[in-house]
Amino acid sequence: MEDLFARVLDDLIARVSGPMRFRLVLQPLMASTLAILAGLKDARAGKPPYFWTMLTVPARRADMIRDGWRRVGRVFILALVLDIAYQIVVLRFVYPLEAIIVSFVLAVVPYLILRGPVNRLVRRRRP
Repeated sequence: MEDLFARVLDDLIARVSGPMRFRLVLQPLMASTLAILAGLKDARAGKPPYFWTMLTVPARRADMIRDGWRRVGRVFILALVLDIAYQIVVLRFVYPLEAIIVSFVLAVVPYLILRGPVNRLVRRRRP
């Protein structure tokens, strides 16, 4: 089991300096742009901050998850496809769990981090 974790960690770290490293900047940038646009839309509509509400209001959770996936899903799929291509070229094998981890970190995490704070900042600045 330790060998598995060591391999996964080594493979994940190797992506930073390997081929196709442009995606490590491009995909979070795309997800961040989508999060900013969604946060601005949420602020105009008077909606509460995204991630915090998703965590604390179970009644709205399903709708919010569906809305988030609808907005960031394409970036996630693109990240998944690019990571699989990277694995085929560099590792000569596909590790699905690694691809999902990388795709989640590159696409979903920036989206979750930015959408709510953008909403809060815009609502604070408006009278």
